[in-house]
Amino acid sequence: MEIRIATLSENTANHGFLAEWGLSILLEVDGLRILVDTGLSFSAVHNAQLMGIDLSTIDRIVLSHGHADHTGGLRDVLRIKSEVEVIAHPDIWAAKYVQRDQKTVRYAGMPFSRAELESLGAKFNLVKEPVHITEHIMTTGEIPMLSGYEEIENNLFVKDDGGLRPDPLADDLGLIIDTDFGLVVILGCAHRGIVNTLRHAQRLTGKELVYAAIGGTHLFRASGERIGKTIADLGEMGIQRLGASHCTGFRASAQLSQAFEDIFFLNNAGSRLALL
Repeated sequence: MEIRIATLSENTANHGFLAEWGLSILLEVDGLRILVDTGLSFSAVHNAQLMGIDLSTIDRIVLSHGHADHTGGLRDVLRIKSEVEVIAHPDIWAAKYVQRDQKTVRYAGMPFSRAELESLGAKFNLVKEPVHITEHIMTTGEIPMLSGYEEIENNLFVKDDGGLRPDPLADDLGLIIDTDFGLVVILGCAHRGIVNTLRHAQRLTGKELVYAAIGGTHLFRASGERIGKTIADLGEMGIQRLGASHCTGFRASAQLSQAFEDIFFLNNAGSRLALL
């Protein structure tokens, strides 16, 4: 099996491409083009044009969770590719907020209404369980919190009739590709933990070898202890490719790079990768 990966939007960019806080990754595998997340605004569409990628040919869209930096480009993508299945958790429509300091709480959720996106051709498939796209490709569904040291940040909230409450990020998910050389897991933010996500992928597939993990790891505010434990657990999995994006952060990226040396890479906007 061959997997081709093109990163359309990310915080940092290769020369000539547009950088923007968020993430969008296009996969070509099993005869399908699957877009995982859509970035914060127009960067995914802009960079796809620069890379010679025709977004009208995508077959599925997978949303890793409902934050705007992963869903904000969806309207622009749908203007190019209408009538497409969008796979996500029902909680992508929750009213999500982030607290930046003691005084400032701002909306950070989906920036569009469901009705508007459906009018542009989105066919939402909203489920809590894993979705099998092909025999070899599936979403994780809800990810259990089992590692003991991975936690959801305490500045993320959802708003309901009772006001603001901590967001459990139940909608956080990844995409699993089961290959003959091991599991390849595409991460959005890994709010529920990269190790929890990868271990869940192992349980779902019955496969132990995690060949590659690519995407956001949400370690940019993690303690040194958590980063160290993450490195130890990734090492035990025998991971062969580790592509850090978006919310990994410079400090964690530097430590991951030192720990994993040649198998680590920064997965920037404009990057292309082929796994064979």
